[in-house]
Amino acid sequence: MEILGLSIGQVCALLGAAFAALLAGIGSARGVGIAGEASSGVCTENPELFGKCLVLQLLPGTQGIYGFLIAFIVLIKTNFLGGMVDLSATQGLLIFVGCLPIAFVGLFSAVYQGRVAASAINMTGTRPELSGRGVTMAVMVETYAVLALLSSFLMVFFVQI
Repeated sequence: MEILGLSIGQVCALLGAAFAALLAGIGSARGVGIAGEASSGVCTENPELFGKCLVLQLLPGTQGIYGFLIAFIVLIKTNFLGGMVDLSATQGLLIFVGCLPIAFVGLFSAVYQGRVAASAINMTGTRPELSGRGVTMAVMVETYAVLALLSSFLMVFFVQI
């Protein structure tokens, strides 16, 4: 069975890549937006804190990068840009499932990291000397995104094609 000239395995692999980039990207956009709202308020009152606020605002953006990285690995592995290799339904499904950890953990961890970053930005606005502690708190959420990235990478990379 084919869909738009692609086998079911190829479609599953491409859907996995799309899920990884899309969901992690949505989470990052939301997280960066949440932190940006807090940054705007703090920087309005104290423009000298822009650099510290920017660091905290950027942290939730990494999950989108992780999702893009896994999508890119899938596209390279399947030779999407140079005449996609034929994949069985099982191979495609394995790649799809391998993309799910970063897709969902990236989505949720970026939003929660944005919330922690927003709190840290507000803390920095009140006590600028505590900005490093705020970064540490926000980075703790990042740990789970990195674990999801590693899980997705290992699952996708080791699918035999």
